[in-house]
Amino acid sequence: MPNPEGGADRVAHWSPRRLREAFRQGELNRPTSGLAMGYTQANLVVLPQDLAFDFLLFCQRNPKPCPVIEVVEAGGADPRLTAPGADLRTDLPRYRVFRDGQLTAEVSDITSHWRADFVSFLLGCSFTFEAALLQAGIELRHTREGKNVAMYKTNVACTPAGVFHGPLVVSMRPIPAGQVSEAVEVSGAYPAVHGAPVHVGEPAAIGIHDLSRPDYGDAVEIAPGELPVFWACGVTPQAVALASRPSIMITHAPGYMFITDQRDEAYRV
Repeated sequence: MPNPEGGADRVAHWSPRRLREAFRQGELNRPTSGLAMGYTQANLVVLPQDLAFDFLLFCQRNPKPCPVIEVVEAGGADPRLTAPGADLRTDLPRYRVFRDGQLTAEVSDITSHWRADFVSFLLGCSFTFEAALLQAGIELRHTREGKNVAMYKTNVACTPAGVFHGPLVVSMRPIPAGQVSEAVEVSGAYPAVHGAPVHVGEPAAIGIHDLSRPDYGDAVEIAPGELPVFWACGVTPQAVALASRPSIMITHAPGYMFITDQRDEAYRV
């Protein structure tokens, strides 16, 4: 992976526009947690236009994992509401391509896969409220250790819509037991980016039997006195792609988000 000038500390303070440029040029390719803190990050889902209404309905019925913050019309790649001038085909560090329910490619540029009938969805991401958690004195171990956040498929079924169905995916952060209520309050103020946790403790109750083996991202230690806290995750559409088998769906790679020009506070209530 290229080593950008100034090292990791300087990269963390680059602007969203500078980071998107680095992703576009192949200068930087890493998970985006901890980058451009204070700016909203987003999950990406790209689908053919004939599936777009079904997916929009799916998002409406499942707002915790799939909170829509922008829809880009067919053929467009410029998210004019959240990052004018950006290009969704090149400005994420890593993408995934699913065809007929199979992950067929993981790439840093989707220009060669692009079609004129593609509709793009940007969905809220829990990375958005991480700055607020840190400001509240709640440690984020994956950020401290330079890891991707741990994500897990659950046994909780999303509400189906049209052709789309599948399991809820959650992200997990270890939180000291005495700070769980504060983490719920802080994240709950950001309903457009997943909001409050969907589950606390007892991973087996939602079908997670081994926290050391996440389905996506990196495992982190849960120290004595901590509880695993689970938030609905925008990787859910990728599990839905495997279950629903659309002809094609393009997404971000888990943890490799689109960084917008919007401030986190724009999504705080």
